[in-house]
Amino acid sequence: MGETEAKVCLSCGKNLKGRSDKKFCDDYCRNNYNNLLKADTNNYVRNINNSLRKNRRILEDILPAKEEMAKTTKDKLLMQGFLFKYFTHTYTNKKGNTYFFNYEYGYLPLENDWYLIVKRKEE
Repeated sequence: MGETEAKVCLSCGKNLKGRSDKKFCDDYCRNNYNNLLKADTNNYVRNINNSLRKNRRILEDILPAKEEMAKTTKDKLLMQGFLFKYFTHTYTNKKGNTYFFNYEYGYLPLENDWYLIVKRKEE
């Protein structure tokens, strides 16, 4: 039998002792390594979720407390950083109007860059 190479931690590079199939020093190094592998995917999802939450906050701020609906302009939404490409779901009513929702807050595009802001009733 030949000499085996010393195994090193995949995260920090320290020499490993113990089991022959060991890959990491400890849980910290294992978690760090796996988090780095998934960082690009996690950042992408995190950025989209942040945009969805920001859109929700903007709609919530526009709709006065205890009001069922309010109107605003596209410019006002854009000035606050609203990103129209991000929404959680749509709802089309019986009249054929499509509402775009960010969680429980939604908007309906109206004429001349006006928007109707609504909050979904709790079921």
